[in-house]
Amino acid sequence: MRVLAAMSGGVDSAVAAARAHDAGHDVTGVHLALARNPQTYRTGARGCCTLEDSRDARRAADVIGIPFYVWDMAEQFHANVVDDFVAEYAAGRTPNPCLRCNEKIKFEAVLDRAVALGFDAVVTGHHARLGADRLLRRSVDEGKDQSYVLAVLTRAQLDRAVFPLGDSTKAQVREEAAARGLAVADKPDSHDICFIADGDTKGFLQRRLGDAPGDIVDGRTGERLGSHNGAYGYTIGQRKGLDLRVPAADGRPRYVLSITPVTNTVTVGPREDLEVGVVSAAKVIWHGAPTPVQCDVQLRAHGEVHPATVTVEGDTLTARLDAPARGVAAGQAIVAYQRSAEGDVVLGSATITAAAPLAVSRA
Repeated sequence: MRVLAAMSGGVDSAVAAARAHDAGHDVTGVHLALARNPQTYRTGARGCCTLEDSRDARRAADVIGIPFYVWDMAEQFHANVVDDFVAEYAAGRTPNPCLRCNEKIKFEAVLDRAVALGFDAVVTGHHARLGADRLLRRSVDEGKDQSYVLAVLTRAQLDRAVFPLGDSTKAQVREEAAARGLAVADKPDSHDICFIADGDTKGFLQRRLGDAPGDIVDGRTGERLGSHNGAYGYTIGQRKGLDLRVPAADGRPRYVLSITPVTNTVTVGPREDLEVGVVSAAKVIWHGAPTPVQCDVQLRAHGEVHPATVTVEGDTLTARLDAPARGVAAGQAIVAYQRSAEGDVVLGSATITAAAPLAVSRA
């Protein structure tokens, strides 16, 4: 095939491109320039779209022996990922920008352009598997598995995707990179949010949304416990940084239970009040058989899995959990998996819109 290899400048994408080349494909490397001002994005181990990364990607392409280009996609990235991130927090939800980047940039904008230029598929360094049945599965390295953030891909997008690393552990990928003479073999993984240079998400949002003072209240009594400068600075399940003026009568810590943008209120309570039994979601991408189906669901990136009964009706997904889960936040993805001998298969995904307390779900 004639394939486009998305090269971030890290070890995974470099080895993925090299494996595609070894497999006999006609490979062209491309680095995505996503920052309007690269100096404002993370650098070194904490980045994934800096000038340093572009240089590393180019050097890797030279070693592999493939053509290499840089595509400026800063405007698309800002509109579809950064602006979306800010808008979601302003609406009281907790987005996953890496998931949105995969959906809107790497497998929509890039794939569309690649197909228009005559490429058959896009190769990436994601740790996930696509079998002969073209079903998305977890990586053999579950600690590095990225099937959760790829579960938003449509059938048409998966059919034009190649993930060469799914059958390897991260340690094996690094060893192979060193053997190939790739300078990125020991480069640390990128993490956190690439477009927040100092890692201060609350400060980033405050600079864009401004101060919006409101109350922090007790979820059981309605008592005002403190104040905040912006509900966007909180997320469901948060314990630290609440700065409550009234201590709990039982001395136990409180957690964020809900965020209500209309009243600009943050509601807190004890840990057990975070428990939910039913999760509702929209924007459904479903690859599995007709529902209801008994399966596992994952409610956040790198989170634990929960056995559940999932039902899809139109563009609504409902998951009834076998046991309660905590810290379920609107805006995150719910991904359904079916266990199999060949590895957990992604049945589908949706964006969480609501979660009902356990008492309500049992009613």
